[in-house]
Amino acid sequence: MRTPRLLGGRYEVGDLIGRGGMAEVHRAYDTRLGRDVAVKILRSDHARDASFLHRFRREAQSVAGLNHPSIVAVYDSGEDSMTEPGGGRVDIPYIVMEYVRGRTLREVLNESGSLDVEDACVVVESVLDALAYSHERGIVHRDIKPGNVMIAEDGAVKVMDFGIARAVADAQATMTQTQAVVGTAQYISPEQAEGQTVDHRSDVYSAGCLLFELLTGRTPFVGEPISLTYQHVRKPPPVPSTLASELPTDMDAVVAHSLEKDRTRRYPDAETFRADLERVRTHRPISAPARASLAALIGAPAVAAATGATAAPTEVLGGAAPTEQLVGPPNPATQPVRRAPVEEWSTSTYPAAKDRRRGGALAWVLVGLALLGALLLGLFAYSQWQENREYRAMLPVPNVVGTDIDIAKKRLDKDFTVTAREVDSQKPKGQVISQDPASKGEEGILQRNGLVTLTYSGGPGSTQVPDLEGMTIGEAKKALEDAGLRLGDRKAVDTADQPQGRVVSTDPGALTNQQKGTEVDVTYSSGKVRLPDLTGKTADEARTIIDDLGLPYPKVTERTTDEAEAGTVIAQNPAPGAIRNDQVVAIIIAKAPDKTVTSPPPSETPTPTPSEPTDTGTPSEPTDTGTPKDKGKGNGKDPKTPTDGPTSTEPPLPTDPSPTAGPAPAAVAVRPDGWRLSATWSS
Repeated sequence: MRTPRLLGGRYEVGDLIGRGGMAEVHRAYDTRLGRDVAVKILRSDHARDASFLHRFRREAQSVAGLNHPSIVAVYDSGEDSMTEPGGGRVDIPYIVMEYVRGRTLREVLNESGSLDVEDACVVVESVLDALAYSHERGIVHRDIKPGNVMIAEDGAVKVMDFGIARAVADAQATMTQTQAVVGTAQYISPEQAEGQTVDHRSDVYSAGCLLFELLTGRTPFVGEPISLTYQHVRKPPPVPSTLASELPTDMDAVVAHSLEKDRTRRYPDAETFRADLERVRTHRPISAPARASLAALIGAPAVAAATGATAAPTEVLGGAAPTEQLVGPPNPATQPVRRAPVEEWSTSTYPAAKDRRRGGALAWVLVGLALLGALLLGLFAYSQWQENREYRAMLPVPNVVGTDIDIAKKRLDKDFTVTAREVDSQKPKGQVISQDPASKGEEGILQRNGLVTLTYSGGPGSTQVPDLEGMTIGEAKKALEDAGLRLGDRKAVDTADQPQGRVVSTDPGALTNQQKGTEVDVTYSSGKVRLPDLTGKTADEARTIIDDLGLPYPKVTERTTDEAEAGTVIAQNPAPGAIRNDQVVAIIIAKAPDKTVTSPPPSETPTPTPSEPTDTGTPSEPTDTGTPKDKGKGNGKDPKTPTDGPTSTEPPLPTDPSPTAGPAPAAVAVRPDGWRLSATWSS
C-alpha cells in the first residue's frame, strides 16, 4: 500500500477533487485535529517566481483571516518542497481549506439549466454578502464564476478560491507575461480584459455575469476567448428578459447596472448590488441608477420615464459631484482641444483693454472664492478631527456568542454599531450563533462605534416536504436534506404502484409544511404483491383481481373436466402468496365435456317389423291379404301380428335380401308412416 503524501507533517493528501489552470485541489485528512479538509496546491510552474511566492504568502495570511458563513474557511497555509526532474528543488505553496460536502453551482446549472428568480437571487445575494465582507478587508476575488461557488448539502452557499487569484493578478498586473488574461473569459470585467488594475468593482461585474447565467442558462457573451474579451470591452450585454421572457423588468435593470462597461457607472460595491437584488426578490422598488442603466441599454427614454428614472448622469446620481470636481481641475494634457469657429479668431467684438479689466476682476473673484473654500474646508476638517478624536480609541469587543440577541445588542450598543441577521438554525431561537469581528480569546479589539455584525438563530424555520414518490431511497434522502428535513423510518410494502425500492408514500405527506429538521418516514415498494387464491372464481372475476393488483394480463387456458363448474378457475400459477409485481399469472378455466348425439337402437316392438327374405334367391312378393309374410330372421314366432306394439292393416315390407342371396334391390322407398318399401329385380 502506497504511503499517502504528507504536507506540513499533518495533512494526508488524498483523492483529486478539482483541477484548474493554476492549482489542484485534493481531499485531505488533518491527522492532528482528526477532520477532513481540502488542500489547494499551486502548480509548480507558478511557484518558480520569487515575487509571486512573496505575494502568495502575504495573501494567504490575509485570506486566512476571513471568517464568514458564505466563504469557505481557510485553516492553514504552508509550502511543500518538491524535487524537479533536473534535481533542483522548488517550494510549492498550499492552502488548507474547509471541506464542503455538496455540489458546485456549475454542476447544478449543468443539471437544471437555469434557476428561477427567487433561487437565483438567494444564491447571488449570498455571494455578494461574502464579497462585501472580503472587500471591506481589502481582498478582491477576481474569479467569480459558477465553478467557484459551492452549494452545500444543507443548502448553504459557499464562495471558494479567495487568495490565489489575487496573488496571480498582483504578480502580473492582471496580465501574464504571455498576455493571457487571468480569470475566466466568460466572467472577466472590461478592466480585467484590458489589463488594467482591478478593484472590488471587478467582482461586482463578475457577479453580474453569474446572475445573468443563473437566470438565462447562458453567459452574457459567448464565443472564443479573444472574441469574449472584445465583447466584454465593447459590446453591450443582451437584456436578460429577451432570453427568459418571465423575468421582471426590475431584474433586467439590476443586471444591466451590474454589467456597466465603465466601473464608475456600475454598482459602487457588492452591498449596494445585494440590496437591489433583495428588493427585486421582495417586490420593492429598486434604485434609480439601476433603472437608468436599463434605459440606456435599451435606448428607450420612455422606459426611463415610466419607471421614474432621471436623465442625470451616473456620476451625480448618488449626490456626489463629478470626479473632476472632487480631485481638482482637469489636466489640460488629457483634455481634448476645442477650437472656436473661425469668426471668433478673426474678429473682436470688444476692445482689448475692456477684456483685460474684465479678466482681472474675474481673477480676484476666483481668488476670493478659493480662500473662502479653503477656510470652510479647514473648519470642516478640524471639526471632523475633534469628533474622531473622541471615537478613535480602541475598545474591547465582548464575546456574545451563545447569548440571546436582545441581551447581546444591549451589551454592544453603548460602544459599537450593531447589525443583526437572522438565519434558520437548529440552535434555540434568538441565540447568537456568530459575531464579526470574532473575539480573540474572551474579547476582541475594535474602534469605538465600529461595526459589529451578529448572526442569530431564527429557529428551525418551516419547509415543505418534497414529493418523493417514485424516487429511490438515496434520492429521497438527498431531497429531504436539501429541504432541511431528515430521513426517518423506512418501511417496505407489497404494491404494484412502484418498482422495487421506489418510494410509494411519506409521513408527513408530500407538500405539507413542516419545521426544518423534522424526520419524514418513507414507505417504499418491496417489489412484490400479495396474490390471493383464485380457484372457484369465474374467469372475469379472476381477471379483475389480477388487474387491480397491477399485474400484467394473465395467461388463460381451458381444461375439459366435469369436476368443476364450467367457466371457473380450477388452477393457478404461481400459488397464492407474495409474488413479483411484474409476474404473469397463469390460470386454468374449467370447460364442460362435449355432448355426443347418438341415435338410439330401433325398438323391436313399437312397430311391426317386416320379415327378412329367405335365402331362396327369389324374394317373396307382397300379398293383398293385408297379412305380411316373414320368412327371414325372427324369434321363432309367427310374425303375422307383432308381439308388441300396435297392430296394422298395412302389409309389412318385404325383407331385404341377404348379402349372398342375389342382386340388391333396385329401389327403396320410405313411407311417411315409417315403413320401408322395397322392390327387387332378378337378373
